[in-house]
Amino acid sequence: MRYFIIGLFFLLGIMSSCSTLNDYDPSPLKNYDALWKILDEGYCYFDEKLPADSTWQDMYLKHLPKIHAGMSQDSLFDVMSDLLAELKDGHVNLFSPFDLSRYSKWHSDYPTHLNTSVRNRYLGNKYRIAGGLYYAPIKYLDHEKDSIGYIVYNSFASSITLSNIASAFVRLKSCKALIIDIRNNGGGNLNYSTLFASHFAPQRTLTGYMRHKTGPGHKDFSPPSPVYIDTLKQGVKWFRPVVVLVNRGVYSAANDFAVITKELPYVTLMGDKTGGGGGLPTSSELPNGWAVRYSSSILTDARDRSIEFGIDPHYPVSLKEEDVKEGKDTLIEEAIVYLNNRIQRSREKGYYEK
Repeated sequence: MRYFIIGLFFLLGIMSSCSTLNDYDPSPLKNYDALWKILDEGYCYFDEKLPADSTWQDMYLKHLPKIHAGMSQDSLFDVMSDLLAELKDGHVNLFSPFDLSRYSKWHSDYPTHLNTSVRNRYLGNKYRIAGGLYYAPIKYLDHEKDSIGYIVYNSFASSITLSNIASAFVRLKSCKALIIDIRNNGGGNLNYSTLFASHFAPQRTLTGYMRHKTGPGHKDFSPPSPVYIDTLKQGVKWFRPVVVLVNRGVYSAANDFAVITKELPYVTLMGDKTGGGGGLPTSSELPNGWAVRYSSSILTDARDRSIEFGIDPHYPVSLKEEDVKEGKDTLIEEAIVYLNNRIQRSREKGYYEK
């Protein structure tokens, strides 16, 4: 069973200026201590995130001198945000009525390998929209090969249904292959990731392992439980060649989609290493009513390797500036060449009519 990632809007919805706890307390020190303890007992990536010569207690002591009675709410928020930033985790956030802390260096310190204006040329002006999917037969810039379907999915926070996916596949049925572009997709709902990926699974496939936090100790986890993707029981399946385009902006549920599809026989990942985000988040409340979200369960890949720092594509491809100047997307162009070669090999084996 897969799990729904708690969304930012839900977290903001539960927030108010007053705590629902009976022991509401605005004390800076008590809230700083509470934040540190919540993470100390519930966070799941201390071994991966902290330097070998540092501990979470060291991080507490590092920022403690900045805490003092009478400090402003803004200053308290900034100090606690600095504490959380030590974990370098995009799933760790502090929520207040006036601000949201975030860690974004998992993608901001890397090239995007994406120019959205150039990418949009491949969709053309008559693309269709099905839920969160933008799709069309790809508009070749200088190709006269077989038609290839092109789907852009910008965020797994945008809903998709069986009907949305079936509608797109039916309208792309004349295409011999498919490109799914999830570059800069920062995640959202894991249910959508699983639903979409199941359309490409010919049989039940092991995609990873899950470990849940079971106690306050940093190493208190359940034994690894296998995670599978099941083939679609009803609906339109796609068992033709697929390329999934990825970059460092692929995170959380989008990273999960890349992890799943990398194990499927018809799918090839192409582009740059993903941004990661393998922890499943949970949330808690501080004495002053602020909320904190943090990674609490560990998801690994099918070989039980960490995906928190991203996964490598099958074929690394970088966006070339000279291509951009010509109005071309290097990753899409490489995907077209790769897929046309696969189509040709399939024809030679008698899989497609000539």
